[in-house]
Formats: sequence, C-alpha cells, structure tokens
Amino acid sequence: MEYDLIISGGRVIDGTGADAIQADIAISNGRIARIGDLGAATAAETIDAKGKVVTPGFIDLHTHLDAQVGWDPLMSSSSYHGVTTALIGNCGVTFAPCSPDNRRYLAELMESVEDIAADAIMDGLPWNWTSYGEYLDSVQALQPALNIVGLAGHSAIRYEAMGDRSMDEGAQASTKELAHISKMVQQSVEEGAVGFSTSRFLLHTVPDGRCTPGTWADLRETKAIQEAVVAGGGIGAVFQSANDMQTRYQTELQMFRDATDLGCQVLFSGGTGAEGDGGVARWGEFFESQNEGGKRLASICHTRPSGAFFGLAQLSPFTRSSKAWKDLMALPTIEDRVNALRNETTRAKLIAEGIEAGDMKNLAHMLHPFGSDATPNLDFVRKQSLLQLAEAEGKDPVEIYVERLLASEGKEFFNFWMFGGNLENQWKYMQLPHVVPMLGDAGAHVGFFTDTDSPTVLLSELTREQGVYSLPEAVHRITGKSAEIIGLKERGELREGWHADINIIDYENLSTCHPEYVNDFPHGGGRFIVKGKGYDATIVAGKVIIKNGKHTGDRPGQVIREFIRG
Repeated sequence: MEYDLIISGGRVIDGTGADAIQADIAISNGRIARIGDLGAATAAETIDAKGKVVTPGFIDLHTHLDAQVGWDPLMSSSSYHGVTTALIGNCGVTFAPCSPDNRRYLAELMESVEDIAADAIMDGLPWNWTSYGEYLDSVQALQPALNIVGLAGHSAIRYEAMGDRSMDEGAQASTKELAHISKMVQQSVEEGAVGFSTSRFLLHTVPDGRCTPGTWADLRETKAIQEAVVAGGGIGAVFQSANDMQTRYQTELQMFRDATDLGCQVLFSGGTGAEGDGGVARWGEFFESQNEGGKRLASICHTRPSGAFFGLAQLSPFTRSSKAWKDLMALPTIEDRVNALRNETTRAKLIAEGIEAGDMKNLAHMLHPFGSDATPNLDFVRKQSLLQLAEAEGKDPVEIYVERLLASEGKEFFNFWMFGGNLENQWKYMQLPHVVPMLGDAGAHVGFFTDTDSPTVLLSELTREQGVYSLPEAVHRITGKSAEIIGLKERGELREGWHADINIIDYENLSTCHPEYVNDFPHGGGRFIVKGKGYDATIVAGKVIIKNGKHTGDRPGQVIREFIRG
C-alpha cells in the first residue's frame, strides 16, 4: 500500500487560524505525507471524513498527570477530548528531582494539593529515578497514549535543597541553597524539561497546612531560577506559575517582567473578576508590553465556570455543620446514599438540617445543576441556578437540591461557579491575543471536580453556540498557538512532513458528557471522569488511539525533550 492511513474528504482546519479547506490527508510512518486530492492513492486504512472537521491534535498546557500516567497510561479524561500532547508538572508539583528519602513527602504533597491519595502515588509509580531526566525515562517506559512534555517543579526542587523550612513563610534560600536550587533547575531543563513551574497560590497547601515549597520564595530566588531556565534550555524555555494575585499582585507582575527580560516564555493561569471589566483592559496592556521586542508572556484560562461539583460523590455543602449530612456522606457508596435519601424521615431531617445550617444562602446562586438530559446543561444563559429553580417552585434551595439528587439517583452534580462566573469578562479575556482557553487541570483535584472537557466546551459551547471565536481561531489557540508557546517541533499544525497528531470531529454533534464518579485509582481511590461525544477519531503519531469515544489500546505517545529555542 502507498500509505498507512488516508483521511479522506474532510474539512481541514490546519491550526494556523486559516479558513478550512476540503482535502485528503495521507499518513506514513507517523508523519503527514501528503495533503490534497488523493483520490487515486491507496492506503492500508482509510477513514471517511466527509462532513467532518479535521484538526491537529489539541495541546493541553495545564495538566497534573504526573502521577496518574503511572496506572492510567491512556491518560483519561484528556484522551476523550482530542488532546494528543499534555504538559505535566504544572504549579510546582512534580516528583523529580527527588532523592529516595523524599519520595513519600512529595506523594503526600500531591495528595494535599491535588486530591490523589499518597498510597496510590507510592504504589502506582515505579519511583526508579532521582533526576528529572530519569523521571522522563520512566514515564516513557510506561508507554503513554499521548505525547508528554514535562516541567520541573519548585516544590520538589526547593524541598530537596532546603528541607522542611522550604515551606516556612519568610524563609529564604541561603547562598549555598540557592546555588543548589539553580543547579537542579538547569540540569532538569538540560535533561529534557521544557522549563520550570512554581505555585504561589495561597490555597495550595501541604498536609500540615503550610503553603507548598516555593510559595514564599522572593524575587532573588525566582530570578536566579529564571536565569537557570534560560541557561539550561535557551531563550523561550518556559517559566510557569500559579500566582497570588490577591496579596502580592505587584510582586507577581515584577516576577513576570524579570522572566521575560531574561528570555523565558512566561505561562500563567489567569482569569477575570466579577466587577467592571474584571481586569481585561489592564491585562491587555500588560500582555502587549510583555510581548514587545521578542519578549514572551501568555496565559491560560478556564472555558467554563468551575470550582467544585457538589452532589453525592464526595463534596456536600453541609457536612461541616450538619450531623445528618455527615452521616449520609459517610455511607460507603453513592448507591447507599441514594437509598438513605429514599427514606422519608431521613430526607426530612437532611432538608431541615440543611436549611438550618444556612450554607445554601451564599451558594445557591452559584450552583448550577447539570440536569439529566443527554448532555449536561452548562447554563451559559444563566437561567438555571439552584436559587432560580427554587424561586420558580417556591421552595428552599435545599429542598430542590435533595429532590434532584434523589430523582437522578445520585448521578446529577451541581457545578459551583467559583471561577469565571462573569461570562462576558471571561470571554473578553480569552479573546486577548496571548490567552489560550484551555485549563483542563487533568489529574488534579480528581475527587472534587474536573475541567478536562475544556477543549470540547471551547469548540461546542463557546465557538459553535456562543460565537466567542470562529472555529479556525478556536482550533489555532489550542493547537498551533499552544505549540508555539512551549516550542514544540513540527506539531500543532497540519503540514506535510509534520507529526500526524490529528482529530476527526463530528462538529455539529460535538459535546461534553456528564461527569461520572468512578473508583478506578489504586486502592479503590475515586475520581471524576468526563467523556466527549463527537470525536470520530483521535490520532497520535499516525495511530488511532480513540475511535468513536473508545480507546483502541494503541499507546504511541512520546515524551518530548527537544524544543524550538531562539
């Protein structure tokens, strides 16, 4: 046969932002061999893409799959949503470099920050590394389904250099410790990390309640790290951060300026406030100034409001103040909790204690139930909050909450709009030229909520339904632009000779599915997964890894260690 695979008759959106063209794509040896009219060509396999959209595979710039890849090399739920390359190691939370004595602590840190049990991490990973390069070798040996790009994290590196005091507020690295930190950063980047990540977000805490290592690092330390990033990886190597914009706004901006001045590509998690324009104009000016003269700064953001899924899985609004709700959520399974709700006396007590607790008074207007239709109701029209539903029926929100949990047999979840609730502000922010609307956070806070359907929500709800982007521009942001930000070579666009990481999408029927709570982590640990509808095929390195929403078993992903730098 002339080619390994031909994708025929699709509407090709190449990832550059250009308009779609009608074309066939031929693949050989994991690369795109030809794009055009291939009517006379033959292949071992042909996929009919007539009426479908063909795009590059999506690049998720914010995941925490560092642990999960150990027992889930299919890397769900990311792989259900067209992602073909995942950036791991964000927010400073990584497992390398790490001496053997510090392994357990890094596992416990991940448990505290990202809600994955430390025992699962210890038993689910081989822990056969000390350096970051050895960690990447270990990940490659796991044969992941998706391509992986790694960031070396501040938590592991600062703890390695400073020990327990690395988390003390006000504790700064000594000259010797800073030299050790810088050396580990440079070595990690030389060994294949795309850059470095840190968290200064005050809600990221370790088991004893202190903030994660790196949170309190001063600008002397972060600047030394930025210098090491460039020394190890060259101009454009990544400095990623989750920031404290509430109490140290000017300090964080100066950290960004230091990084761009030194030649780092800054990548940070951003968003908007509820008041006024939410900071959009201010951020627009800052982006413009920090991308002049070859400097590079970019942000990622959520595609839908999020923050927690309340329901019968793990989170309840009432467990801190109601014994009846504590007892309910202590039952071993969702089915057990539903059965308890069926008891009229128990249900009445739950409603009474829930109302008395008063928690719903400040939450109900921000809780949006996903409903029970075939696809979840994301309520972008803002007419289906729990408060609005309760007012329409003349009932207390707690009553509606309980009634819906029972009616759905515990399957419905209530999305807490903690972040990004002012949709107009959020959409204006994500339209800024240097913002990527993709904050999937896969592998993080797994029992509380999931945003891994970010690319699907972007294309189906924000693009097709709301018109926030044109389809070519939306695809460009999460493919070509994302590849450019981290310096991927020959990925992110559909070009002859480039890697064949591709999606075939039934765009008119594309949608996210309802989140499900499953217990498939080591030791029976629970997590949310969410699948996508409308992905006819997701292809990595020329191999179909997802076909009509199901994994094929192929795992051709590569750990990427070489990047475009200048």
